[in-house]
Amino acid sequence: MLSNTNAAVDAVYRDDWGRIVATLIRSFGDFDIAEEAAQDAFAAAVKQWPDEGIPRTPAAWIIQTAKHKAIDRLRRQTYFQEKIESYASEVDSTTEQPDPFKDEIPDDRLRLIFTCCHPALAPESQVALTLRTLCGLQTEEIARAFLVPPPTMAQRLVRAKRKIRDAGIPYKVPEAVEIPERLDAVLTVIYLVFNEGYASTSGEQLVRSDLCAEAIRLARIVRMLMAPYPPAEVTGLLALMLLHDSRRAARVDAAGNLIVLEEQDRTLWNQNQIVEALSLVRQTMVAPDAGSFSLQAAIAAEHCQVARAQDTNWGQIVAFYDRLERVQPSPIVSLNRAVAVAMAEGPERGLALIDQLTASGSLDDYHLLPATRADLLRRMGLKSEAARSYRLALDLVTNDTERRFLQRRLREVEPDGAASARN
Repeated sequence: MLSNTNAAVDAVYRDDWGRIVATLIRSFGDFDIAEEAAQDAFAAAVKQWPDEGIPRTPAAWIIQTAKHKAIDRLRRQTYFQEKIESYASEVDSTTEQPDPFKDEIPDDRLRLIFTCCHPALAPESQVALTLRTLCGLQTEEIARAFLVPPPTMAQRLVRAKRKIRDAGIPYKVPEAVEIPERLDAVLTVIYLVFNEGYASTSGEQLVRSDLCAEAIRLARIVRMLMAPYPPAEVTGLLALMLLHDSRRAARVDAAGNLIVLEEQDRTLWNQNQIVEALSLVRQTMVAPDAGSFSLQAAIAAEHCQVARAQDTNWGQIVAFYDRLERVQPSPIVSLNRAVAVAMAEGPERGLALIDQLTASGSLDDYHLLPATRADLLRRMGLKSEAARSYRLALDLVTNDTERRFLQRRLREVEPDGAASARN
């Protein structure tokens, strides 16, 4: 019974944290109160559900309990005394409530993401705050995603919440005329939420499908808000995420081991998502405002529209990366372009570009740089050099699934004696 209730608590936290916190922020108007009350409610669930049973609507139980916890906190703060009666009247005395999330478009989560992406906040704070409040990521996880120390990230989150409070930033979806100035930040945040789901920065699972689904859902809502003529980048982002997510079932095997793109069983790819996304890509690539998300979607489409990895048009992908480097220059884009060049023109050409990135020091803490270098060296038959790069990547990787993959690759290139010594 205990294992069942713990699993139920974990499931609600994983699937509904963002909606619960967003609902509490709407009720109480304070990020810290909402998060602390939600945490208190989850702690109460761990204690009470083994004895009382799992509620019929667990998320509603958490919200109900969290509201009571928040009111208790507010009663202890004299500044909020005058608000107690109005808050208390909203909280029913029963523990069961109807689904609080039904038919909410735009819903509390969308209000939350636009609040977190207010232009008064620094871009890095916008993303971090959304990942913390909407997705429930811990400060340490967000710090790893940003490659900064956890105390730095904690201070960034505190400053962002204080800015929202002190500036009186409203908790709402902005008017249509206000959306464009926040759109880039909103799209970036949605994509980073998706990326955290697609390749988790830490933990045993490579994929968190709940975060992928949430990001796709939010992108659809933003696109709907901007109908009938949504900007190309909104459509491009939705297409990009649909294409990446379409490969989900083929990315790991039954044991949870990573399967690289060229080795995936493409019959497992979600063809309905691919068909939808390819139509969206065609729309974006003829639009005059096509940008980085549209180009990334076009690159992903090149992979998804061929039945065999060997039929991939790597020359076209390099051309798309050339455009992407002009639109959005970054070391990550350059790294991905180097891989495409290696596939189109040979690993030696790609390795030269990788070595330039290594010398620049811009990706010193990014495990995929030495991992990519190791793979090119492996393809060239330079096993000892590849082994050194795999070890560097293993020192940096934080996801368990990726770590196991790198360990397997390392064993493939290590001399038998070295492998035995490490076992």
